[in-house]
Amino acid sequence: ESNPDLEPLIRIGDRVFTVLDFNKAFEIAKTAYPHNFKDDPEGYRNARLRLLNQLVVEMIILERAKELGLSISSEEINKAVNEIKSDYPEDTFEKAFLESAVSYESWEARLKNRLLMQKVIDNELNNHIVITPEDIASYYEKNYQATDTGAESIKPDKEINENIIKHLRQQKAEQAYKIWIKELKRKYSIEINTANWEKLSGSKYRKDEELENEDSSQESG
Repeated sequence: ESNPDLEPLIRIGDRVFTVLDFNKAFEIAKTAYPHNFKDDPEGYRNARLRLLNQLVVEMIILERAKELGLSISSEEINKAVNEIKSDYPEDTFEKAFLESAVSYESWEARLKNRLLMQKVIDNELNNHIVITPEDIASYYEKNYQATDTGAESIKPDKEINENIIKHLRQQKAEQAYKIWIKELKRKYSIEINTANWEKLSGSKYRKDEELENEDSSQESG
């Protein structure tokens, strides 16, 4: 007798995400929502759909990491864990795990995935973003009206410049990210087990729905 929980829900290349994996991930995701979903079937379904989208994106980025030969060393994961621990007062970090439904191992595995995804994104996108003087000038003209005339008004101060560069980098990164994800989705075959998804979400699976929610981009959490 096969266990329905161990059936695949998402398959990308050699990567498989089972029904059980999804339920565990949803338990973690649920903690981010302020209300419980008992009286909100629509919200419940959307939250699950959002997670499905997120997992597909995660899996294709991890697949890309494998292709690029990128990984996270134990030093990198330890450093990240210690940084997070340092935000917690004495002993409360360990206590948080005792009180939550999430085991330390699964939390660390998710952290490792997030670090690896960030490494791939930096490698493929963020490190290649170039902001030209023309970009800055046109942004300045659009958004900062010169208050006084003469040469002074043309030269924005250093702080404004830094803000513009930060904003432009973010804008360009978001645009590049969306295009990149679309390309990766075309490149790797994404199989969703529709029968299992319908059991999980209580509704029919629509392919367009899974791919159009692109806004789960570079959010952490």
